[in-house]
Amino acid sequence: MGGSFESGRQRLQVSQDLTCFHPSFQDLTGIESMDQCRHTLEQHNWNIEAAVQDRLNEQEGVPSVFNPPPSRPLQVNTADHRIYSYVVSRPQPRGLLGWGYYLIMLPFRFTYYTILDIFRFALRFIRPDPRSRVTDPVGDIVSFMHSFEEKYGRAHPVFYQGTYSQALNDAKRELRFLLVYLHGDDHQDSDEFCRNTLCAPEVISLINTRMLFWACSTNKPEGYRVSQALRENTYPFLAMIMLKDRRMTVVGRLEGLIQPDDLINQLTFIMDANQTYLVSERLEREERNQTQVLRQQQDEAYLASLRADQEKERKKREERERKRRKEEEVQQQKLAEERRRRNLQEEKERKLECLPPEPSPDDPESVKIIFKLPNDSRVERRFHFSQSLTVIHDFLFSLKESPEKFQIEANFPRRVLPCIPSEEWPNPPTLQEAGLSHTEVLFVQDLTDE
Repeated sequence: MGGSFESGRQRLQVSQDLTCFHPSFQDLTGIESMDQCRHTLEQHNWNIEAAVQDRLNEQEGVPSVFNPPPSRPLQVNTADHRIYSYVVSRPQPRGLLGWGYYLIMLPFRFTYYTILDIFRFALRFIRPDPRSRVTDPVGDIVSFMHSFEEKYGRAHPVFYQGTYSQALNDAKRELRFLLVYLHGDDHQDSDEFCRNTLCAPEVISLINTRMLFWACSTNKPEGYRVSQALRENTYPFLAMIMLKDRRMTVVGRLEGLIQPDDLINQLTFIMDANQTYLVSERLEREERNQTQVLRQQQDEAYLASLRADQEKERKKREERERKRRKEEEVQQQKLAEERRRRNLQEEKERKLECLPPEPSPDDPESVKIIFKLPNDSRVERRFHFSQSLTVIHDFLFSLKESPEKFQIEANFPRRVLPCIPSEEWPNPPTLQEAGLSHTEVLFVQDLTDE
């Protein structure tokens, strides 16, 4: 995994004294729980540097090495014929004594390596190579780091805290060079290379500031798997990998025992020769990002416009619905008013049909009543003394000019005639009982609006 460990992946030198690891580890990671601190450090075999780096990677959104994403590993292009290759051969014998020793030992070395190769070849048929099964790639890396520090000290380039596939992903994402070192434990030059070249201060400074550094032993399953992919010829072996033509490509191979100055020159040459590819890729990414941002802005503007149009259409629909409901309400009111008027007219006609005939003027029991309507018109009719005041009300109600609701008042004395049954007058009195004379003037008061 790995990710960016601050800007230049500066090496963290933190004491692993178990009596004082908690305060420093908590300060670096911000973890408040002591149990979580202990669990995290136990996952990293009490390596505070690895635990801190992994914690910072998680805060940057990079998956933990203990919970790697189930993604397909990147394929590295190793078939590019433009790969820069630098092989350092072992020095030839010098002088008569040197050549004599070389010729004497040549048959023994040839026999030894031949028998060893035959034995290994035969052993493959008896027992498969355990390195072919990668079960704990992170454990392989951590184990190699511990053995390296025990043997060569802690002054070394910052090792990538993750698998080879994760290192490739980080190098591709960050557009950085990835330097891969395969350590041959049994090779005679590995010890001198690690002690004098890889741990040289100037080499450490170059690697830590300009590239990611991944290393593993070929005796470990993870290192063996990478060895099968890169096909090294001898040790020590270094491979420079970078994103080139949108593929992770090996752009440089350094094999053999190489001195610190020579290693710095070779690495600098490889990076300078391929820097244009990274610059080009950065420009392409920026252009893609700008295009993506522009497209996103266009999409947001389109969505905003679409929402505005939808809001306008919604308001239009609501306005149309409001008008429709209002029109329906007006129409219902009109229909109700028409029904009310029709019912009122039918009631007037019914009342008119039920009225008793008008007495003749010669009838001594007749009463002549002049009604003054609210519209200042006058209506005159004769009634019989024995008739109920209800008859007067029904007569006025049947008139076209009369209001829908009204009451009848007499002047002398001024009073309201009880023409409609009520609690006080369940049966309205007759004209005679109401004290009306042969000739009366009654006033009709409109109560429709009350």
